[in-house]
Amino acid sequence: MASTARELRYTGSHAVNGSLAYDLDYEVRERELRHAGELPRRRETVREEPKVRSVSKVQVRERQHVSVFSIVGFAAVIGMAVLVLMSYVQLTVLSADTVALQSQLAALETENVRLTTEYEQMFDMAAVKEAAAAAGMSKPSGSQVSYIDLSEGDSAEVYQKEDPSLFSRLLTSLNHGIYAVVEYFD
Repeated sequence: MASTARELRYTGSHAVNGSLAYDLDYEVRERELRHAGELPRRRETVREEPKVRSVSKVQVRERQHVSVFSIVGFAAVIGMAVLVLMSYVQLTVLSADTVALQSQLAALETENVRLTTEYEQMFDMAAVKEAAAAAGMSKPSGSQVSYIDLSEGDSAEVYQKEDPSLFSRLLTSLNHGIYAVVEYFD
């Protein structure tokens, strides 16, 4: 056995032909050369029977119960996720509306400038005098002017407003509150 191991060992007595790297296939080639004329050896394999385990008592895990709090918590998380998603949808819609309204505002501002210049051109005093003269209008004479005398003292009548009852004030307050809520959500 020891002599076989010595024979398989790399002796290093071979001449170096350009490389000092260890030849990994050297032992395989040497073994093939030694056993070149022999028949392949048969190995008798003993087939082992698979071992069967016998279980005397099967342990079954008890059925797990789902807590009501975990179901409620899971439903709350899903509800919050849906609300967040809906708020993002509303934000997107509002952003689109804002962009549309801003473009509409820019168009209206341009139209305002145009209409203001037309208005100022229409009320040019020279043009008004020409239109009045063409229509046959003239300035009023002294006989057509009348004056109002305000030298006498002023007089005013003050009416007292009745204090509303507690019931009417509550109804008014409730009406304003409902109106404010409806206006907030519109």
